[in-house]
Amino acid sequence: MLQPRISVIIPAHNEAGAIALVLGEIPAGLAQEIIVVDNNSTDDTGAIARACGATVLREPRPGYGYACLAGMAHAFGRPQSDWPDIVVFLDGDHSDYPEQMPELLAPLLRGEADLVIGSRALGEREKGALLPQQRFGNWLAARLLNLRYKGNVTDLGPFRAILAPALQRIGMEDKTYGWTVEMQVKAFREGLRVAEVPVRYRRRIGTSKVSGTVRGTLGAGYKILWTIFRYW
Repeated sequence: MLQPRISVIIPAHNEAGAIALVLGEIPAGLAQEIIVVDNNSTDDTGAIARACGATVLREPRPGYGYACLAGMAHAFGRPQSDWPDIVVFLDGDHSDYPEQMPELLAPLLRGEADLVIGSRALGEREKGALLPQQRFGNWLAARLLNLRYKGNVTDLGPFRAILAPALQRIGMEDKTYGWTVEMQVKAFREGLRVAEVPVRYRRRIGTSKVSGTVRGTLGAGYKILWTIFRYW
């Protein structure tokens, strides 16, 4: 693929302390458009992202999936000749390393994969970046996916890149915590080529809305397992 058009979608809820750093670390000139979806923030996330040059969308319905779907609707809501070739999803809390985006894109550009997951399990992790419940949840979900689809995945990492036709083909629907695993389940079901690359991971800026609370942890765990077994 020669000079693909790349759209980066960043769901962000109250990430005023992190979003400028995230945007500043995306390799210059790599993306056609960087879309920050301000997901019902009560701080200056949207204003800061806009000042950094991002396209900012407002999604008032709280939910990771809602934010990602809003970003997709924008990316594909223009004439087809202007659609991206690749869509990258990246968190807005500065836990990922945006400068690793070329590594994530490489298998797609070589024609070896349709979906690439940045695996935190295979890469280097800062101490405390992944809490024990996150490590266990990722291990369990990956084990179930591999059992059901004879895959070889190690993580449900949010830093990922997918060919735009593949993204449209799988028909994403989840509005909340099940977004990442739904993408992987549907990719396997559709026979897409799924690859992983090791990525670094650090402690996020601020408190996690999911793993930082008991309610968030239990809700995410339930939704992830429910999504896997829904398509079993």
